Amino acid sequence: MDIKAILMGLSFALIWSSAFTSARIIVTQAPPLTVSALRFFIAGLVAMAIARAMGQTWSLNRMQWRTVVIFGVCQNAIYLGLNFVAMQTVEASLAAIIASSMPLLVAAIGWLVLRDKVAPLGIFGLIAGFGGVGVIMGARIGGDVDLFGVSLCVIGALALAIATLAMRGASSGGNLLMVVGLQMQVGAAVLVVFAALFEDMSINWNPVLGAAFAYTLIMPGIVATFIWFILVARIGAVKAATFHFLNPFFGVVIAWALLGESLGLWDVIGVAVITIGILAVQLSKQVKA
Repeated sequence: MDIKAILMGLSFALIWSSAFTSARIIVTQAPPLTVSALRFFIAGLVAMAIARAMGQTWSLNRMQWRTVVIFGVCQNAIYLGLNFVAMQTVEASLAAIIASSMPLLVAAIGWLVLRDKVAPLGIFGLIAGFGGVGVIMGARIGGDVDLFGVSLCVIGALALAIATLAMRGASSGGNLLMVVGLQMQVGAAVLVVFAALFEDMSINWNPVLGAAFAYTLIMPGIVATFIWFILVARIGAVKAATFHFLNPFFGVVIAWALLGESLGLWDVIGVAVITIGILAVQLSKQVKA
């Protein structure tokens, strides 16, 4: 792995992790489902326009259309939609930690349910990763943590993990940026229905909300996607996924630095253990590959 790939991986992890802090700012000032639907609608249009400029087409194969629907619903509507709702009461750092457990959930479900072979290093990583989550939850559960909000984050992470397993091998066929754009439109379509049913869809724009919305739309929504595609093309999906081990650390530090969220000793220990666990799981896949 060359220095350029390392810098790209670090940039992706940093931008992805920062999305929880910007989302926390957004949902304290706007209805979460409404603003999420608007975000995906705009980002999807931008991604599709860029895809067309790159020569990509609407002609997707059956597996790609299946990917569009499943990931549009599971990732954009359920996972991200529920996270936006949850972060009205759940701190950005805790939401980032739960979301960062997704690679662990994918490996655990694959091992326990689908009978995938997992190397000893991977098993160690699973035990360490979930143990780290347990350490943080145990330290925070006695405080003012909203258990309903936490449960929404967990359901979202599970939905994305199951969708990821269901769609293994579905990245072939080209037109990847077009697929991403269409996924966002599916997510927007689902979320706008629920927003109409359960929310006042008006948004009171102000400079802080506008800045956070623009950042979330452009950086995690579009820039991080570009970096990820280029990184995967450069070093492969297995090696690229190794950078996910940085997400718990970056997510907690950014929320602490920008939002002033608490960062106790048990949080630091838990994040360190989760980071080691995710890295071990990803490295075990890399060795296997």
